[in-house]
Amino acid sequence: MDIAPASIGDTELAQLVRRFTEARVLVLGDVMLDRYVSGSASRLSPEAPIPVLRPTARRATLGGAANVALNIATLGGQASLVGVIGKDAEGAELTSLLGSSGIVPHLVVAPGRPTTAKTRFMVGTHQLLRLDEETTTEIDAATADLVLATFANVLHTADVVVLSDYAKGVLSNAVLSVALERARALGRILIADPKRTDFAAYHGATVLTPNEHEVRQATQIDAAEDREATRAGQRALEDAGCQAVVVTRSAKGLTLVRRDAPPLHLPTRAREVADVSGAGDTLVAALAVALGAGAALPEAAMLANVTAGISVGKPGTATVSQEELLGVLHLEDLIATDRKIVERAEATQRAAAWHARGRRIGFANGCFDLIHPGHVRLLREARARCDRLIVALNTDASVQRLKGPTRPLQNETARATVMASLAPVDLVVLFDEDTPLELIKALRPDVLVKGADYSIDQVVGADLVQSWGGTVLLVELQAGHSTTGTIRRMTKELQ
Repeated sequence: MDIAPASIGDTELAQLVRRFTEARVLVLGDVMLDRYVSGSASRLSPEAPIPVLRPTARRATLGGAANVALNIATLGGQASLVGVIGKDAEGAELTSLLGSSGIVPHLVVAPGRPTTAKTRFMVGTHQLLRLDEETTTEIDAATADLVLATFANVLHTADVVVLSDYAKGVLSNAVLSVALERARALGRILIADPKRTDFAAYHGATVLTPNEHEVRQATQIDAAEDREATRAGQRALEDAGCQAVVVTRSAKGLTLVRRDAPPLHLPTRAREVADVSGAGDTLVAALAVALGAGAALPEAAMLANVTAGISVGKPGTATVSQEELLGVLHLEDLIATDRKIVERAEATQRAAAWHARGRRIGFANGCFDLIHPGHVRLLREARARCDRLIVALNTDASVQRLKGPTRPLQNETARATVMASLAPVDLVVLFDEDTPLELIKALRPDVLVKGADYSIDQVVGADLVQSWGGTVLLVELQAGHSTTGTIRRMTKELQ
């Protein structure tokens, strides 16, 4: 099972997030008004065994397709929205909310058809009741024509199209089929968030994003476990004739199924769960923005998974900002720094697992007492030649034997922590011997890295690595950068 792409870490994901402003996304679907009435309920009604709610606060937010668009805008993407509202107070309120959202709205007003509105009555984070005011019949032919004309006028401004289907009638048979055809003709990335049990209706979409319940209804396969989620995704892939299926699995994360590629199972990144309302919208929005920013599907799925994990930690229908997403990615990257420093036995196990997955392993070693630009260049060039880079550090005792009693300037814990914080480095392991020969034998690297001040015959372990088909990489040093030179200059300045 492939847990995550080997070369993609949170640092790389953060670089993609910074490009979210380039994403141009058009959302077509069922817009809604989400209302919340919050208060206290300390007694039961004398008329019936139900709680009596005393409201203390009321608020309204964008829901359905409008919430998808809002999430896109909040993440930094350029969001346009095509949908239908009624000529009523709810429609006016929804329009007002869109005016301050950063979304470019293109709403069709359908007289006689109510704006979909959902009102949740809350005590704390608990729902007492939800009131749905809506009609789920398909929009009439005249309204469908207006929706398609509006969609056609806006389509040229977008690179990604999201079909946000909540089964409220806007994505009728006529609208859905024509929208798919027009978007495909212009080569747009098409994401369909389905509600129909027949996925063939979304034929031609690039990506289908059903949740566990929806994929089970459509395929008759329970997607609770990884293997079954893969099977359900593969069935959905064939039914919809799409390129990929993302099965969202709530607390279990998500499963990405693609044609001619192994499945990708991503465990949830949520730290705590307050409310799952709207988490699917957030995930779809992040997927769309990431793809619009140029991410590959695995990267986009990883970003969508992280974003949804943030969303479920918030009460109610919530959005996630670009800054929040970057903050979580950087925090996880810092946490991951500690996980990079391992004992020899664990390093050997990880190397074996990477080899089993076909990963190309690089190996560099040294004291790395004071990290300078020369070291950074060596590590960067080494990482460019492999999928995983292991750095072996001399212990303090080993450094003293090699460099004398005044070295190292920083102890092995400090040196390992600094090394692990560098993006090109995937693993740090200490060794106490004078040379890393035994470690090289255990890890069996594919690329052995040293500075060009060595010749290949002087590199410890070069013959071993070459014997199993590996290569020795000698990196040109940057003039003026060495730990010994830095110490000499510091000493001279202090005299």
